[in-house]
Amino acid sequence: MEFHTPRRRRAAEPIVPMINVVFLLLIFFLMSARIAPPAPFDVILPESGADDRAAPADTLYMDAEGRLAFNDARGDAVLSALTARALPGTPLQIRADARLEARALARLLPELAARGIERVEIVTGAK
Repeated sequence: MEFHTPRRRRAAEPIVPMINVVFLLLIFFLMSARIAPPAPFDVILPESGADDRAAPADTLYMDAEGRLAFNDARGDAVLSALTARALPGTPLQIRADARLEARALARLLPELAARGIERVEIVTGAK
C-alpha cells in the first residue's frame, strides 16, 4: 500500500503588510496636506512685472462689480469681519479682479485704514 503525501505548497507572499503600509501612507498624506478653501468667486488677477510672492495672509476678494468677500462674510458684513479678524498685525491680501475700476479699490482703502488695517498687499499675476 502506497501513501502519497501531498507536497507542501510554498507559502504565498503575505500582502497584509503591504496594505498596512499603503494605508499608513494615505493617512500621512491626508493629515499633512493643506486644504485651502475655494475662492468665493472667479477673479482674474492683474499682471505685474515683479516676481515677488506675497507671504500667506488673510485674503479679501473683490470681483469686477466691486462685491467683497472675506472668509464666510459677504457684502457689508465683510468690513465687520475684517475688524474682528484673528491676526490684526498680519497684512491683508486683496485679490481684486483686473476688470475692477481703480476708483472702487481706492474708495475701499480709507475704510480699511479706519478699521485698523495697517498693511495691505494687492495680489497680481505674473506676465
